[in-house]
Amino acid sequence: MAEFCNKDNTKLNPQSSSNLAKLLSQLINKTPTAGYYATSAGTGTNQLHGLAQCRGDVTPKECSSCITDAADQITARCPGRPDARIWYDYCFLRYSKDNFVGKLDNSYALFFYNLGGLVDEIKSQAVKPRSKGIGKGETKLSPFLTIYALVQCTRDLAAIDCAQCLAIAVGNFPNFCNNKKGCRALYDGCYVRYELYPFFFPLKSTNSSIAGASEATSMVAVIRS
Repeated sequence: MAEFCNKDNTKLNPQSSSNLAKLLSQLINKTPTAGYYATSAGTGTNQLHGLAQCRGDVTPKECSSCITDAADQITARCPGRPDARIWYDYCFLRYSKDNFVGKLDNSYALFFYNLGGLVDEIKSQAVKPRSKGIGKGETKLSPFLTIYALVQCTRDLAAIDCAQCLAIAVGNFPNFCNNKKGCRALYDGCYVRYELYPFFFPLKSTNSSIAGASEATSMVAVIRS
């Protein structure tokens, strides 16, 4: 899990805080059905905009659990903030006083690493309408070594913006994840991850224990353009 709280001097007033509670409630209730939901709550200067999305290969139950926890944690970790985002392995949630839905935003990013390289061929999958923003695959590097990769864009982005977000994320991998065996980049509009073990569903049963044992990661950098 990772979060970003916009730490400017602005704080939510009581009405905006009430709208945030309504917004998060809508995201919790509506997101699991389709795995994605964007909405707003309130009017005028107190209006807040929100978006939540689950990873495309998780079940509605797992999605619901992740979004519920994300909504709880984002208010605990970013109390009173008018702009916040939180990333989990299974989901992403964001809210802001500015209407960001449908707009590409690469101003902030988090990079995590374990230790490798990236298979970027699956980016083309994510921009196809039927894919719901997700692409995943695997490639054998040797008879004994397979690399697994997953990319996903939030569904409010146009195909061209999805492709741009993924290109920027993958382009930054050599700077932050060089010679590492696993890495993930978390942007507001897209997510890219690769590992040397299967981590997306369906998991390969022979390697599931390796995946569970290798989840620990370290944060490398927060990028602001």
